[in-house]
Amino acid sequence: MKSPLTLLLVLLSFSLSCSSSSSQRLSAVSTPKEDQQLQSEAKPVAYDGATKQVSLNEADKAESTLEAADRKIIRNADITIEVPSTTDAQHRVTSIAEAHGGFVVTSEAKQRESNDPAQRTFDIKLVVRVPSNQFGNAFDEIKQLAGNTPAEQVTSQDVTEDFIDLEARIKTQKALEVQFLEIMRQAHKIEDALEVQRQIAEVRNEIEKLEGRKRFLENRSSLSTINVNIQTPKPVITVSQSGFGHSLREAVSDSVTLASDMVLFFARFVIMMVPVLVFVLVPMGLVLRYLIRRAKRMRLAQALATPAAD
Repeated sequence: MKSPLTLLLVLLSFSLSCSSSSSQRLSAVSTPKEDQQLQSEAKPVAYDGATKQVSLNEADKAESTLEAADRKIIRNADITIEVPSTTDAQHRVTSIAEAHGGFVVTSEAKQRESNDPAQRTFDIKLVVRVPSNQFGNAFDEIKQLAGNTPAEQVTSQDVTEDFIDLEARIKTQKALEVQFLEIMRQAHKIEDALEVQRQIAEVRNEIEKLEGRKRFLENRSSLSTINVNIQTPKPVITVSQSGFGHSLREAVSDSVTLASDMVLFFARFVIMMVPVLVFVLVPMGLVLRYLIRRAKRMRLAQALATPAAD
């Protein structure tokens, strides 16, 4: 049979969950009659010694403005800019981020492959974090550095509801933790104390998870991210129309190149075959010559031995 303390724990958990869900439902429900009555009313507000009638519609607008200012919005941007000098643009982007209270998270440079050494420039990728209220100004200034913008993308995500939900869940879990601690003080049996301690550990683990998620949303919403790809303009490929003389010179050049390639091929083949000739073919030839001479001597000995026996 379960102890009364265990039953009390179960009832406490159930009552807290029910109270939180019912409060959310009650806060979300309002009758149309009450809304009309509230909208028709006006409340007096003292202002510089005079009484001013302010309708609830204006109060709702002011409240909605305040809520819009407190909203948690995650803003991200990806932009590709083409500039004459990527290193100069990198320094200017860093200066823009620092001027708006931000910083550069990562910087990556990669050399562009090209047969022409003059065209071997660096393509640079920057990840910039700036305060959310400076996102638009910083993004516009970075965009103005470019002579051309091949790609641009701006995304926003409103996480206000998730943030409010996390705060409510944290409050509920903390209240549950306080109740468990109070029950812990009243526990007289070891098994009851262990059960309450296990429940407290689970609640504390859940609180830490929720607070970690809350800190993540705060960080992502307070600092916006701008991914900047800096590159030089790609060279324009021009097709030149040439005459018969130019085509003939190209054919002669190709034939000379082919002949030189063939000479180099045979030279490499000979050089590669020298070790094979020295270490493989010459020993095999000597062994074969020795075997042939030995066979001839044996046949000659047999021929001389046959008349002597007769």
